This record gives sequence, structure tokens and C-alpha cells, in this order.
Amino acid sequence: MHKISFVAAVIIAHLIYNSYVFAQSIPLPNAFAHNDYWHKRPLYDALDNGYTNIEADVFLRGKNLIVAHLNPYFKQHRQLERLYLQPLLQAVVNNRGRVYPDYNEPITLLIDIKTEANVTYKALKPLLEKYKNILTSYDNGIITERAVTVVLSGHKPYDMLKSEYSRLAFIDKDLRKEVRDTIGANIYAMASCKYSKLIKWNGYGALPASQKARLINYVNVAHSRGERVRLWASPENKTVWNELLKCGVDLINTNKLVALKNFLVATVKNVGEEIFDQSADGYADLD
Repeated sequence: MHKISFVAAVIIAHLIYNSYVFAQSIPLPNAFAHNDYWHKRPLYDALDNGYTNIEADVFLRGKNLIVAHLNPYFKQHRQLERLYLQPLLQAVVNNRGRVYPDYNEPITLLIDIKTEANVTYKALKPLLEKYKNILTSYDNGIITERAVTVVLSGHKPYDMLKSEYSRLAFIDKDLRKEVRDTIGANIYAMASCKYSKLIKWNGYGALPASQKARLINYVNVAHSRGERVRLWASPENKTVWNELLKCGVDLINTNKLVALKNFLVATVKNVGEEIFDQSADGYADLD
């Protein structure tokens, strides 16, 4: 019998534990893990809590894509491939072609580019190509969804993507330009902006009608173009989260993974109970 070294055993146990934990999670389509790499266990904390949208800030240093918020100088070991692409591939292998078993929608990996757009994208492209079997692709006008969709934010290489007939990345549009920008078909996957650029409400009292109408207008235009909406740096409280969902905002941005998870799970449960109660009332009327 072959003996397994202690280190190898620990690595295997770690992989089994992580794949098992988030395999049991409830996938949350509205949950967006902002600055995910800040957490103790980047990616895994988000997956353990059912997050289907995950953000990583990236700097290009030499040939390496380093995950960091400000200065990546002391974080050379925190590379995009090791922290995100490799474990996502492992999850897809473990779960029959998807990150979460029995969840058929792609997981979004939002890569927020902090260095020059075109140079960073050129370095990113061969890395994405390495993982193309799990990444959503655009090929000559046809989008093929796979387990993970890569979306680029921050410094966006818009012109480069626009000129490509085949690619493995999409762009996060500026929501405030939604009404004017109509030429980005098959390039944009999301539309985002800072919460305070559209709304000044902090969750106390009622959301002013004019601000609500403005938000709903932007959401409707984005949805008409097949784009999901996200407001980042929004107040971290249930009142705001609830109002954003009611206005049609697709992705709730948070650094409080557990709090948002609990809110969304409770919201889904309450909606389900309400539908059940309405159905029961309808059957009662038939009697």
C-alpha cells in the first residue's frame, strides 16, 4: 500500500472539505461578494455561503496577475489563477460541470482591472484560454454559457473586446451611460455604478419617489438589453437591500457575506410561503 505524506493528506482533505461545504450551499443568484479577496478564505467563504457573483481586484506585475486592492508589492503569492481559476475548475470537476451541483446558471467572476486596461487584458487572455473549457465564450456573434462567466471592470479594455471575433470575457458597463450607450451588444454582461451616484437614501424613512423612479428607469433599460444591474458601495442594511430588490436590481453588493445570505434565504422563504398561502386561498375558493 502506498503511503500518503502528511502534507498531501492535508491538501486532499482541504479540497474534499471545501468542495463538500459549498456543494451543500443554496446558490443565491442575487448575491455579489464585493472585494472577495479581503475575506479569510478568498472564494471559498463566498461559495460556502452560496454566492454566485464574486469580485477580485487585479494588478499586472511583470507577467503575473496579482489580486490586491491597493499595493500588490507584498502580495506576489496572491495570484488570480491560484486564488480563483484553479479552485473554480476543481469545483466544476467535482460537481459535474458546474460550480454548484444542480445550479445551471454561470457563476460570475468579476475581475476589476487596476492597471492599464489593454496591457493587463493582453496578459489575462492566455490565462483565460487555459481555462476555456469552463468559461462562457463569445464566438462570431454567438454566446455559449459555461460554468463561469468572466466580466471585466475597473480599467476596461472596451476597444480590444469590441474588435475580437472570439473571446472569453465581457464588460461591466457604467449604468449611468445606459441610456446613451446602445452599441455594446454581446460585450456587456452587467451594468454597475456607485450607489450614491443614483441614490442618496440611507434606508431611513421611505425611498424618495423621484430617486426610486430614476433607479427603476435605469434598471428597465439595462434589462431590455439583457444586462444585470449592480449598485456598489450601497448601505449594508436589510431595508436598503429589500428596496433594491423591489426596484429590480439584480445583484446586491456586500462585504457582509453571512448577513446578506441570511437575508436572501429568508426573503426567498417568505416569498415562497406567500405564494403557497395565495394558492391555498385559491383552492379554498374552488371548494
